[in-house]
Amino acid sequence: MNKHKAKRAALKRRQRRVRAKIFGTAERPRLTVHRTNAHIYAQVIDDADSKTICSASTLSSEFRETGKLGSNKEAAELVGRLIGQRALEKGVTEVRFDRGGRIYHGRVKALADGARAAGLKF
Repeated sequence: MNKHKAKRAALKRRQRRVRAKIFGTAERPRLTVHRTNAHIYAQVIDDADSKTICSASTLSSEFRETGKLGSNKEAAELVGRLIGQRALEKGVTEVRFDRGGRIYHGRVKALADGARAAGLKF
Protein backbone atom coordinates (compact mmCIF):
# COMPACT_ATOMS: atom_id res chain seq x y z
CA MET A 1 0.00 0.00 0.00
CA ASN A 2 1.47 3.32 -0.96
CA LYS A 3 1.62 6.35 1.33
CA HIS A 4 -1.46 8.11 -0.10
CA LYS A 5 -3.68 5.04 0.16
CA ALA A 6 -2.54 4.48 3.74
CA LYS A 7 -3.34 8.09 4.69
CA ARG A 8 -6.77 7.86 3.08
CA ALA A 9 -7.49 4.56 4.84
CA ALA A 10 -6.48 6.07 8.19
CA LEU A 11 -8.82 9.04 7.58
CA LYS A 12 -11.69 6.66 6.77
CA ARG A 13 -11.02 4.75 10.02
CA ARG A 14 -11.13 7.99 12.03
CA GLN A 15 -14.33 9.08 10.26
CA ARG A 16 -16.04 5.79 11.12
CA ARG A 17 -14.90 6.01 14.74
CA VAL A 18 -16.27 9.55 15.12
CA ARG A 19 -19.54 8.71 13.30
CA ALA A 20 -20.14 5.73 15.59
CA LYS A 21 -20.39 8.14 18.53
CA ILE A 22 -22.24 11.08 16.93
CA PHE A 23 -25.86 10.88 15.75
CA GLY A 24 -27.91 13.91 14.73
CA THR A 25 -31.55 14.18 15.76
CA ALA A 26 -34.24 16.70 14.87
CA GLU A 27 -33.65 18.54 18.17
CA ARG A 28 -29.85 18.44 17.88
CA PRO A 29 -28.63 17.72 14.34
CA ARG A 30 -25.06 16.97 13.32
CA LEU A 31 -22.80 19.72 11.94
CA THR A 32 -20.35 17.91 9.69
CA VAL A 33 -17.19 19.34 8.13
CA HIS A 34 -15.48 18.15 4.97
CA ARG A 35 -12.12 19.68 4.14
CA THR A 36 -10.07 19.44 0.98
CA ASN A 37 -6.88 21.24 0.05
CA ALA A 38 -8.80 23.86 -1.93
CA HIS A 39 -12.21 24.15 -0.21
CA ILE A 40 -14.16 23.53 2.97
CA TYR A 41 -17.76 22.32 3.22
CA ALA A 42 -20.23 22.22 6.13
CA GLN A 43 -23.66 20.61 6.44
CA VAL A 44 -26.25 20.40 9.20
CA ILE A 45 -27.79 16.92 8.99
CA ASP A 46 -30.73 15.25 10.74
CA ASP A 47 -29.67 11.59 10.78
CA ALA A 48 -33.02 10.38 12.12
CA ASP A 49 -34.78 11.53 8.92
CA SER A 50 -31.67 11.33 6.69
CA LYS A 51 -32.17 14.97 5.65
CA THR A 52 -29.72 17.79 5.10
CA ILE A 53 -31.16 20.84 6.82
CA CYS A 54 -28.71 23.38 5.38
CA SER A 55 -25.24 23.61 3.92
CA ALA A 56 -22.49 26.11 3.16
CA SER A 57 -19.13 25.94 1.46
CA THR A 58 -16.45 28.02 -0.16
CA LEU A 59 -18.18 27.26 -3.46
CA SER A 60 -21.45 28.95 -2.45
CA SER A 61 -22.43 32.19 -4.16
CA GLU A 62 -22.35 34.24 -0.93
CA PHE A 63 -18.77 33.22 -0.32
CA ARG A 64 -17.74 33.76 -3.95
CA GLU A 65 -18.95 37.37 -3.75
CA THR A 66 -16.30 38.12 -1.12
CA GLY A 67 -13.52 37.26 -3.58
CA LYS A 68 -11.48 35.38 -0.96
CA LEU A 69 -9.57 32.14 -1.35
CA GLY A 70 -11.27 28.99 -0.14
CA SER A 71 -8.25 27.34 1.44
CA ASN A 72 -7.42 29.38 4.53
CA LYS A 73 -8.68 29.93 8.08
CA GLU A 74 -10.46 33.19 7.23
CA ALA A 75 -12.50 31.39 4.59
CA ALA A 76 -13.31 28.58 7.01
CA GLU A 77 -14.51 31.07 9.62
CA LEU A 78 -16.73 32.78 7.04
CA VAL A 79 -18.22 29.41 6.03
CA GLY A 80 -18.83 28.74 9.73
CA ARG A 81 -20.72 32.01 10.05
CA LEU A 82 -22.75 31.20 6.92
CA ILE A 83 -23.73 27.75 8.18
CA GLY A 84 -24.59 29.24 11.58
CA GLN A 85 -26.86 31.87 10.04
CA ARG A 86 -28.58 29.35 7.77
CA ALA A 87 -29.11 26.91 10.64
CA LEU A 88 -30.63 29.63 12.82
CA GLU A 89 -32.97 30.59 9.97
CA LYS A 90 -34.16 26.96 9.88
CA GLY A 91 -34.73 26.97 13.65
CA VAL A 92 -31.64 24.99 14.70
CA THR A 93 -29.84 26.39 17.75
CA GLU A 94 -27.87 23.39 19.04
CA VAL A 95 -25.80 20.91 17.01
CA ARG A 96 -23.37 18.05 17.50
CA PHE A 97 -20.00 18.76 15.87
CA ASP A 98 -18.63 16.10 13.51
CA ARG A 99 -15.05 17.00 12.59
CA GLY A 100 -14.97 14.33 9.89
CA GLY A 101 -11.94 12.47 11.19
CA ARG A 102 -9.77 15.59 11.05
CA ILE A 103 -7.87 17.10 13.97
CA TYR A 104 -9.73 19.93 15.73
CA HIS A 105 -7.13 22.47 14.62
CA GLY A 106 -6.63 25.06 11.90
CA ARG A 107 -9.45 25.36 9.39
CA VAL A 108 -11.75 22.90 11.19
CA LYS A 109 -11.42 24.88 14.42
CA ALA A 110 -11.91 28.18 12.55
CA LEU A 111 -15.16 26.87 11.05
CA ALA A 112 -16.38 25.81 14.50
CA ASP A 113 -15.50 29.21 15.97
CA GLY A 114 -17.36 30.95 13.13
CA ALA A 115 -20.45 28.83 13.73
CA ARG A 116 -20.31 29.62 17.46
CA ALA A 117 -19.95 33.32 16.66
CA ALA A 118 -23.10 33.11 14.53
CA GLY A 119 -25.03 31.70 17.48
CA LEU A 120 -24.87 27.90 17.24
CA LYS A 121 -24.29 26.02 20.49
CA PHE A 122 -22.14 22.89 20.70
